[in-house]
Amino acid sequence: MTANPIAETIASLMPRAKAELTELVAFQSVADEAVAPRSECEAAANWVADALRAEGFQDVALLDTPDGTQSVYGLLPGPEGAPTVLLYAHYDVQPQLDASAWVSPAFELTERDGRWYGRGAADCKGGFIMHLLALRALKANGGVPVSVKVIVEGSEEQGTGGLEQYAEAHPELLTADAIVIGDTGNFRVGLPTVTATLRGMTMVRVRIDTLEGNLHSGQFGGAAPDALAALIRVLDSLRDDDGQTVIEGLAADSAWDGLQYPEEEFRQDAKVLDGVALPGTGTVADRIWARPAVTVVGIDCHPVAGATPSIPSSARAQISLRVPPGQDAAEATKLLYAHIEKHVPWNARVTLEQVGQGQPFRADITSPAYTSMAEAMAVAYPGEEMQSSGMGGSIPLCNTLAALYPEAEILLIGLSEPEAQIHAVNESVSPEELERLSVAEAHFLVNYAQSKRG
Repeated sequence: MTANPIAETIASLMPRAKAELTELVAFQSVADEAVAPRSECEAAANWVADALRAEGFQDVALLDTPDGTQSVYGLLPGPEGAPTVLLYAHYDVQPQLDASAWVSPAFELTERDGRWYGRGAADCKGGFIMHLLALRALKANGGVPVSVKVIVEGSEEQGTGGLEQYAEAHPELLTADAIVIGDTGNFRVGLPTVTATLRGMTMVRVRIDTLEGNLHSGQFGGAAPDALAALIRVLDSLRDDDGQTVIEGLAADSAWDGLQYPEEEFRQDAKVLDGVALPGTGTVADRIWARPAVTVVGIDCHPVAGATPSIPSSARAQISLRVPPGQDAAEATKLLYAHIEKHVPWNARVTLEQVGQGQPFRADITSPAYTSMAEAMAVAYPGEEMQSSGMGGSIPLCNTLAALYPEAEILLIGLSEPEAQIHAVNESVSPEELERLSVAEAHFLVNYAQSKRG
């Protein structure tokens, strides 16, 4: 990395960053009380608030959002007449999943093979640490040249929309000239990347009921309607023989025009087993950035352990549908409902419940702020040119901010490159990426302030 005062300061701060991320990762801040107690999220929110106060932020507040969670806000005033930049991250995390599959405990930051492992290390507690590093480096080298607002969400992973609703009810709170969403990632380690598009998402629970109670499979099997079998038929109808998502009325043939994702690289990043084919058609980029994708994320029925020879009377699944830019998540939900209802066999009873939704997003990467970011990334990643890619994940807040502040420029960067394995076991962050992206963000704030003065 080219030596410069900002980079040198951030390099000196990395041991502190690791210590702070260790503290933050230790909170089991899953915004679902069925998984973790609410006190874990509350403790994480207070940690973030204390960190902002220690950096001189004013008006630090825990915002009680309509979904029952808390987001953390703070304001750091800049020079008179300077532009305002909003920095976003979230402190809530995905559940740890199978604890036995973690090489080291999910909520203990552990260094291994040059990476820091722990739930939320990349997604997105590390994103908050990135913001802190950038601001500390600027304060040590002449001061922060812009006014900074920070918002750290408490329920992003649940998709319950609490912060979006709060922002809509208090539109003055998050006004900014530019917004940096620190929750995406580079295309791969060492390649500076901004995210141009995000898929939206709808989360739906489907329940099938066929009998008043479970029945003996020997006495009744063959004629009694099996709820799990009916559910399997429904779930299977959501993909064709190639594995492509097929929901009637929902287009699934769009193409991605931009940075491509070679199949062999994707197989390696996704850790696809040897000989297992990739589902769907078109390029990998088409499938993960430009087309809808359905995933069955959970099933409730008889567990294998302790199973008895009985016919299930009821079965339930949770379905995640990713919706690409150009499609409306609410309309996609209606089409998903209609598809499920049409494909339920044997006139079984079906109950549908939507538990989360977010619209897709497309950034304007031609805006002036992206020029400032490209120049900043060139400093942080010598010899590399900023790339733009899509991202298959969802950040519902982006559309809310774009609607509330149509003049604001929204940039998406972050630490969730493929090796990070976010949402999976053994999530990790590259400390080198944390360092370089912190340098990039600091230089971006300098560049952006200068561009506004010019």
